[in-house]
Amino acid sequence: MKALPEFELRSALEARGISRRQFVKFCSTMVATLALPPRYLGAVVKALDQTTRPVLVWLEFQDCAGNSESMLRSGHPSVGDFVLELLSWEYHELIMAGAGKRAEDTLERVLREHKGEYIAVIEGAIPTADDGVYCTIGGKSALDIARRVCSNAAINIAVGACAWDGGLVRSNPNPTGAVGLQEAVPGIKNLVNLGGCPHNPANTAAVLVHYLTFHELPALDHYNRPLFAYGNIIHDQCERRAHYDAGRYVEEWGDEGHRKGWCLYKVGCKGPEATYNCPTVRWNEGTSWPVKAGHGCIACASPRFWDTKSPFYDRLPKVPGFGVDVKAEEIGWVATAAVGAAMVAQVAGNIVRDKIRAKHMPVEENKSSGSSEHPEA
Repeated sequence: MKALPEFELRSALEARGISRRQFVKFCSTMVATLALPPRYLGAVVKALDQTTRPVLVWLEFQDCAGNSESMLRSGHPSVGDFVLELLSWEYHELIMAGAGKRAEDTLERVLREHKGEYIAVIEGAIPTADDGVYCTIGGKSALDIARRVCSNAAINIAVGACAWDGGLVRSNPNPTGAVGLQEAVPGIKNLVNLGGCPHNPANTAAVLVHYLTFHELPALDHYNRPLFAYGNIIHDQCERRAHYDAGRYVEEWGDEGHRKGWCLYKVGCKGPEATYNCPTVRWNEGTSWPVKAGHGCIACASPRFWDTKSPFYDRLPKVPGFGVDVKAEEIGWVATAAVGAAMVAQVAGNIVRDKIRAKHMPVEENKSSGSSEHPEA
């Protein structure tokens, strides 16, 4: 598959049955995912219309292939209709037709002809124990491949928890010495970590669109994660948040609260400590996400979540708010008492204010108002 230097995306998409309207809708979705003002829609459409077709290589190491599966199930439009046209997807062992020497020759050609220009996507942890012998491809260790490919890429995108920080493979015990890309190849340039188990393809597409539009990566946090996707706490975006504030909780799976869609905090939801845009971007073309489907958040986009957030069904320590041991009825009485206390405080404040005011009022004004010269008496 020979990379094309330039192409007209509009014609390529139309040939696959993707209308201009669908293309603009995709661009609009990307603008929303990137949390950009709507006025940037025109810039994104223009940039993707005129883009030079970038080359992409997808390396898969010590993993379950969940991130590849997640990407292949993306919509608006699908990978086959859009990404394969927008990108010259040169190497991806899971989906490429070539195998063996032919596949390895393709990767070598990309490294030779597009050095410093291609986009590298890394999936899976990278073993470092015993010189990386626990994951080899074509006789080369994953560690050596990652060092060579990622050191010469224009940008590097680590998709999923394993590629970010080692994920499940790294959790104790870690016999293969598995780590994430940033530890395996320290100092690599233009690294974006898209944590999650698996990653959300909408965020991956948004990072690529941002790079192709503005020729730079989106704003990143201290974990090199894009702020548009990891900058807000899940608890604050959750549609069940009102139930948390009202003291309505699922006590056990299948109870009345669970059937009514109440807060999942007591059965282990980690939303108050996790940051991700799951509640807004969602999955399966924006259909749902774990909490909406009735399962608590396990903080899969958080650092070392397999070790730091498990057991997944244990309740987190108390978080700010009314508290998980207060019932809705009690919150009602507390609110009523608070209002009553506020009213009493206001009345008392008015009495004190009037007394102070009367004390410092001139005698003539006191007399004119029918007050005593010594109102404090």
